Amino acid sequence: MAPVFSKIAIIGAGVSGIAAAKQLAHHNPLVFEASDSIGGVWRHCSYNSTKLQSRRSDYEFSDFPWPDRDNTGFPSHTEILDYLHSYANHFDVLKFVRFNSKVVGIRFVGDKEANDFTGKPGEYASLLPGHPVWELAVQTNNSDTIECYTFEFIVVCIGKYGDIPKIPEFPRNKGPEIFQGKVLHSIDYCKLDKEAASQLLKGKKVAVIGFKKSAIDLALECAEENQGPEGQPCTMVVRTLHWTVPHYWIWGLPFYLFYSTRSSQFLHERPNQGYLRTLLCHLLSPMRRGASKFIESYLLWKLPLQKYGLKPDHPFEEDYASCQMAIMPENFFSEAEKGKILFKRASQWWFSKEGIEFEDNTKLEADVVVLATGYDGKKKLKAILPEPFCSLLEYPSGIIPLYRGTIHPLIPNMAFVGYLESVSNLHSSELRSIWLARLVDDKFKLPSVENMIEQTTKEMDVTKRTTRFYKRHCISTFSINHSDEICEEMGWNSWRKKNWFSEAFSPYGSQDYEKKN
Repeated sequence: MAPVFSKIAIIGAGVSGIAAAKQLAHHNPLVFEASDSIGGVWRHCSYNSTKLQSRRSDYEFSDFPWPDRDNTGFPSHTEILDYLHSYANHFDVLKFVRFNSKVVGIRFVGDKEANDFTGKPGEYASLLPGHPVWELAVQTNNSDTIECYTFEFIVVCIGKYGDIPKIPEFPRNKGPEIFQGKVLHSIDYCKLDKEAASQLLKGKKVAVIGFKKSAIDLALECAEENQGPEGQPCTMVVRTLHWTVPHYWIWGLPFYLFYSTRSSQFLHERPNQGYLRTLLCHLLSPMRRGASKFIESYLLWKLPLQKYGLKPDHPFEEDYASCQMAIMPENFFSEAEKGKILFKRASQWWFSKEGIEFEDNTKLEADVVVLATGYDGKKKLKAILPEPFCSLLEYPSGIIPLYRGTIHPLIPNMAFVGYLESVSNLHSSELRSIWLARLVDDKFKLPSVENMIEQTTKEMDVTKRTTRFYKRHCISTFSINHSDEICEEMGWNSWRKKNWFSEAFSPYGSQDYEKKN
């Protein structure tokens, strides 16, 4: 049977996938979703207690505000799923989605020379050339039958999180196979309902590996299941500490004043800045470091980080610049005070029959070990991309070089949405989907491949100088400038506020980028 031919495929129906589908709806895209629901990580990688780490108004589409957007509470993952479903229904996006359809392979069927990104600006052909460029192999409903589809253009929205867990490597005969208890990754824990999760944790000695948001939430759930004299403590095994915040107020000032306004981001380095701007940025560096110290002073006063040995060695700015700042649950340290949450710092550890052993020769008995060690997003991409494109994913910087966070300069007729991180990944995905739709419609042209690689290299150099955790590919300290450049490329006015005062001192959000032009 000949492959089904269509214009545009979108792989994944998470936040990025439905944002891309809405913007490309006039092309009638086919959206392939491996599961039976939209929502991505909010559907498949959330605990019972998982909440958004910001207000509703900071996590919404520009043309679809939350019905209760002035509610200052953080919405639960179920409320977020309801919001995403409402968005998809309102804009009739679900008609494009094919559920339980997993893309298991991609094959390039286009003309390599014709699709080689080596031309000069303005010389590119349309991204919709009128003939197949990519062939997708799709498995439906876990059947043995593979269906083939061909497309002119593909948008990859499978994200960096979920699906493939990142598992630590262990010395020979010191892995989970010798442990007599139960070992699981946080993605396995997400699949448990409330009763099953309770049975796993209650009355058990649990070790949680990690100290990011998923590990913190899991440790708190464990502590809450082990109340009373019969309850066992949960021990968090921590390799790298990160700054946590109790809320978005610092010494009585709103947090956005420090990083989310045009004036505050003026203190930070950005790509494409001239000599004078570079000099000024250097002269203002004491103010930038002072802001980070100011925030740290509040966190050390408000939270007992030093008491429990949880004060990071790096500045707060480095966690913010790598999108690793986490909101600490309100009752987390009260559980630590009761002895229900313990902490163990360790750079190396391995399994024993009874639990875990550490490099300092100490041991930790455990019944359950949960690996909150993150996900391998690159491995997920490499599992479906063919060569030579698979090898180009991290060329030349070791990180996926995405122009405007979307286009890989060396991979033709393909876009990636949801791989560039910022303070609000929903907003980032939507704005880049708008940009992508205008690009596909030939409203503007891409620069040359050399210029695109140069731009991505400049961005990476800035993040390398800002944070040691640069491989997360986060633009939070120059996100407004990044959006400015996208707006200018689309022919929009980059200054989106009503007056100069708001432009300088008000936070930027998705509502500022509603299509007004």
